Amino acid sequence: MEARPVQRPNPKESPREAPKPARREPLRLDGAPGSSIAEQVFRTLRFSIVTMKLTPATALSEQEIADRLNVSRQPVREAFIKLSEIGLVRVLPQRGTYVEKISAKAVTDARFVREAVECAIARRASEGIAKPAVAELRGIIEEQRKAARAKDEEGFFALDDAFHRGLASAAECAYAWKVVEEAKGQMDRVRFLSIPDAMPSEVPIVQHQAILDAITAGEVAAADRAMKSHLREILKSLPLLARKFPDMFVDEEMAVEVQAAARSRRKAAR
Repeated sequence: MEARPVQRPNPKESPREAPKPARREPLRLDGAPGSSIAEQVFRTLRFSIVTMKLTPATALSEQEIADRLNVSRQPVREAFIKLSEIGLVRVLPQRGTYVEKISAKAVTDARFVREAVECAIARRASEGIAKPAVAELRGIIEEQRKAARAKDEEGFFALDDAFHRGLASAAECAYAWKVVEEAKGQMDRVRFLSIPDAMPSEVPIVQHQAILDAITAGEVAAADRAMKSHLREILKSLPLLARKFPDMFVDEEMAVEVQAAARSRRKAAR
């Protein structure tokens, strides 16, 4: 089963406004059972950075974040260290902590890792997953449609991750998803920035459906192709976003080169 073609909107017709500076809204821990305070602080800050509540180059204060989350400074310090390890913040001794700018190199590296791992997950899932898991994945796709209609960008983004995480779980590849999640922090910010352009034609939704259809039909090769096509969408949006928001990128020129390289590969394949 082939992945269905998707009509992409022209970003020039509906340009996204530049994200506003970090909002001073309350930060809230998720209270997930079995999670330490430090883990909850990490997830809260990661999501805030990915969804542009904390924009690139924003200065972060341990005390301020601790006050906003009503926690001590220690779990915030631990979260900052973990966020620095995945490339989302930079800790400069004696100078402060800042949200990292987006690195096109880190985005393309993460996409490469993600494609290798998630295509393998799709192939394994095509060998058979439980019916309740299929129903759950279909439910996530339907919830994503609702989020798109409501223009709920954060909900749409969270459901996108839920689909991929659910697929990994259904294929009994939970550890593989953990590897992906740790690698894709920089990639996630580009994904979030691209959501408004993707939403009108429901590009990710149609692609998720194509992936699931191939998997439920037991079409291993088609599932692999559908996943690969889905994860390569970011190579199209990356250079466009780098041009729109140059202040957010540390290496805008490389992002443009990504697009040129992709065009060259397409020509060579003809």
